Amino acid sequence: MSDQSFDAVVIGAGVIGCSIAHALAAGGRRVRVVERGPSAGSGSTSASSAVIRFNYSTWTGVAAAWESKHAWEEWADHLGGGGEAGLARFIRTGGLLLDSPGQDRATVYELFDRAGVPYERWDAATMRERLPLLDTGRYHPPKAITDEAFFDEPTGELTGCWTPDCGFVDDPQLAAHNLMTAAVRHGATFRFRTEVTGIVARGRVTGVDLADGTRVSAPVVINAAGPHSGAVNALAGVGDDFAVSTRPLRQEVHEVRAPEDYGQDGRGLLVADPDLGTYFRTTPSGGLIIGGTEPECDPLQWLDDPDDYHLHPTKAVYDAQLYRTARRVPSLTVPHTPRGIAGVYDVSDDWIPIYDKTALPGYYVAIGTSGNQFKNAPVAGLFLAAIVDACENGRDHDAEPVRLTLPRTGHEVDLSHYSRRRRINRDSSFSVMG
Repeated sequence: MSDQSFDAVVIGAGVIGCSIAHALAAGGRRVRVVERGPSAGSGSTSASSAVIRFNYSTWTGVAAAWESKHAWEEWADHLGGGGEAGLARFIRTGGLLLDSPGQDRATVYELFDRAGVPYERWDAATMRERLPLLDTGRYHPPKAITDEAFFDEPTGELTGCWTPDCGFVDDPQLAAHNLMTAAVRHGATFRFRTEVTGIVARGRVTGVDLADGTRVSAPVVINAAGPHSGAVNALAGVGDDFAVSTRPLRQEVHEVRAPEDYGQDGRGLLVADPDLGTYFRTTPSGGLIIGGTEPECDPLQWLDDPDDYHLHPTKAVYDAQLYRTARRVPSLTVPHTPRGIAGVYDVSDDWIPIYDKTALPGYYVAIGTSGNQFKNAPVAGLFLAAIVDACENGRDHDAEPVRLTLPRTGHEVDLSHYSRRRRINRDSSFSVMG
């Protein structure tokens, strides 16, 4: 059994794992990243809608998303240079969050004011003037298309919150590749098609064992394995003190042609529509990407095995998401044949990630991230690096939570927000909206 020594091992090369590798390597650590897939971002990241938005129910959630927006806008600066494959682009479109029962809009506005996020409150008349393609009717709650009430007339009109700085990243997998390239510039090394079969520990982590018989020694191991994070935690024997758990969830996102007058040059706005249980955004090529917000009428497809799932979009989910969107955008054409992708997300109980230490010294987790954390990839690496630095220097993050001042906005965040021991956030939407 050969032995290789590093300062830290990151398990997983999705956009979060690559961000962590970049931050740790930039901080001076010798980093090895091991990834079971063929390339950076080839797992859950490749199925991301890559939406950039800021509406969260907590200060840390809003502050992290707002900070990350600035990093996406200054992507080359964040990375410390370009890349041979080109750089992912943040495309600013503006976004509209439609109202629905249960939203604490007042809290979100207060957090926006505190963070400095520009926004406007729109009534139905403003929406009709600014976005004439949208039907402003209130249809809540979202209904299954088999429900006789699906095509009922609206019961009123909606209001919304317009945030001009929302948008999307045009190529999520390229964004992960960019972060990998930036990490490599700082000395990080990556191994692909490599499975972790054991977490080595003697009182604290000392490394990982790989399927090819290699042992990689390191005093720090970070689990950023996405849907496989639960299996990796089992190898480490951690989880007994977790108050929040994660599970793999199969999701579908679909793509159709956007109506001709929806937006020019792929810049039609992002719409989050919990009233009908969908969200949609344009693509640079004139398409419309459509996903769901996990309404109660749609069964969630939890997986026992993240590798055992139907790989292609299904007619049932396609019809549910497309016909709901067509209620909001009546000019939308719904082709008969589904086109889109199916992916697997690693989802926590309250859809807020766990960025934390564990009971095993030296072993850290960045899990439960899929679905709504792509936007926060630029700061996820900073969060883990701050927690690792503090804990490896003797600080008890459980008793004395790490606080971090974000470099672009100057906002301070308390990283206990992402603790494995936190109480489940009852203000969460319990959906991809976070």
